[in-house]
Amino acid sequence: MKRTAQLYLIIVSIVGLGIFFILHLGSHLPPPISSISAEAAAQATPHVTDASNSSFFASVESSLRQNGANPLSRLFLQLFVIIGASGVVGWIFARCGQPAVVGEMMAGILLGPSFFGLLAPNVFHFVFATSSLDTLRLFSQIGVCLFLFTVGMELDVSEVRHKAQTAVVVSHSSIVIPYFLGVTLALFLYSHLAQPGASFLAFALFMGISMSITAFPVLVRILQDRGIFKTSLGSTATACAAVDDVTAWSMLAFVVAIARATSVGGAAFNLGLVLVFIALMLFVIKPKLPSWLGQPALERPDPSKAVLAVVLGVVLVSALSTELIGIHALFGAFLAGIVMPTAGGFRDKLVVRVENLSAVLLLPVFFAFTGLRTQIGLVNSAQDGGNRFNLAH
Repeated sequence: MKRTAQLYLIIVSIVGLGIFFILHLGSHLPPPISSISAEAAAQATPHVTDASNSSFFASVESSLRQNGANPLSRLFLQLFVIIGASGVVGWIFARCGQPAVVGEMMAGILLGPSFFGLLAPNVFHFVFATSSLDTLRLFSQIGVCLFLFTVGMELDVSEVRHKAQTAVVVSHSSIVIPYFLGVTLALFLYSHLAQPGASFLAFALFMGISMSITAFPVLVRILQDRGIFKTSLGSTATACAAVDDVTAWSMLAFVVAIARATSVGGAAFNLGLVLVFIALMLFVIKPKLPSWLGQPALERPDPSKAVLAVVLGVVLVSALSTELIGIHALFGAFLAGIVMPTAGGFRDKLVVRVENLSAVLLLPVFFAFTGLRTQIGLVNSAQDGGNRFNLAH
């Protein structure tokens, strides 16, 4: 022990003397030629003088404020605030008999400009700065994609297969009826709310699709909160929502093509790509994936890193494909969950690793982010709401 201590002191002393000698030599080197202009140097001088004259506490406050404005620090702060508020408000709503997801969306509204922004505007603009919301939005999208990946793995596909016709009929009925009502409503709103130069065709079609879009992640969370997701009713409702989502997004592609006078044929081609992609996932990837992973890998208690990398690759490619086609990435992630192998309880092992992270950390950000963009004070009347609608779209 004594020998080790002596060796340690010798090493530290030699290194310390070496550093001191190098610093002494460096102090006699000629100063570097400044690359900044004299004007910039003059502007920087008062800042240094002010900093030197400032008090200790002011310096600490300035340092903390600067570090807090760092994008990573701000993201951590936003996650902490959102997860804390979502957990508390979600628990209150659950105690009142409502789904926790409704409380998470309400938490977003309370954290948004309608409440938090009114009570403490300076703090609100610091925590949820406009420039930082894009990062938070992407974070929330990743969360909902991982959540729907686990939903796809937990879905009883055999139950859905037996009720495929029912799912198609119910989902399409839930689209065409609100679509018809939305187009009918356009007859009464077109003259008052349409922007100058907008055609009635584009306005009516958009009114119809806006009444038909469903909230797939919200429905699934409600089914899970109610404990009926894995029942026959829950499987049917999830399948209906999935078909509804794909159909509505395809219809939206047609509506946008008509409104912008672009190629309707391109929208039809994208719809064909959706069908090809679904067929490829269900009839090629699903049967081949178990052999690609290997039976020993599927039966291991803990999936290896290589297997998890392959699974993650399937999720990312599937989500990217649907995003490129024009259908939201969450549907691709959901379909990736459906094609995962069931042998050896492989899905259950993946769900344990993914669901907790997405449900606790990432998913509340998605639902709260919806509320963060809501400004209730903007809608003072029906006419004002219509004007805001036009500005938003």
